[in-house]
Amino acid sequence: MVVTTAAIVIHSLRYGEADLIVTLFTRKYGVRSYLLKGVLKSKKGKLRAALFQPLTLLDIEAVHKDKNTLERIKEAKVRMPYQTLHLDFVKTSMVFFISEMLKSLIQEEETNEELYEYLETTFLWLDAHDQIGNFHIIFLIKLMQYLGCYPDISQMQFSWFNMYDGCFQSISTDAFCVEGVHVEAFKEFFGMTFEGSMNIKLTKKVRKDILNMILGYFELHLQGFSKPKSLSIINEIFR
Repeated sequence: MVVTTAAIVIHSLRYGEADLIVTLFTRKYGVRSYLLKGVLKSKKGKLRAALFQPLTLLDIEAVHKDKNTLERIKEAKVRMPYQTLHLDFVKTSMVFFISEMLKSLIQEEETNEELYEYLETTFLWLDAHDQIGNFHIIFLIKLMQYLGCYPDISQMQFSWFNMYDGCFQSISTDAFCVEGVHVEAFKEFFGMTFEGSMNIKLTKKVRKDILNMILGYFELHLQGFSKPKSLSIINEIFR
């Protein structure tokens, strides 16, 4: 079946000398993986390896056989070109971190247009703004809503966050409960816009602690999640 859809590049992997295996999150068909034969050596073909940089927004025409095998892309073009995302070192580091996170977090072959719209909108926001120090924090917190693991924030006046139950409480009840400066800072992000969240003042340690807490939360609530290899880089860049 020949299909057309908007898509976001999540991951690409070299396969052999000339091929790529690319994982895309498509608007219409969820996560799909494609084999691009000869794309690394092709100079005249319709597909170029440069199209498949992480988080690139594409329009694709593809052949889907729906047999749990690698699919085939016939044509691809950039849907909305980025101006800075793949040129600025800090943003590029953010891109690789986010793409690693998405590869681990989003694995379903099912339509989720709301999630697609969220990703597309936030990546365009990242491309257009320079103040991005808290982007990964607010991005992951809002992403929880689309992954079905958003915390219960109705009792945020309490100081303890129960990582397992995903709620705030007045006392520690088990080993999954955490409190501290980073938990208080974590609360500030709920209900914030992306613009507003960039004004939240965090020390390097607190930002790192919040991120580690979020990753631990994903490990508890989402099967198959593993911490990204680029974690140390992202923690070092944003001071």
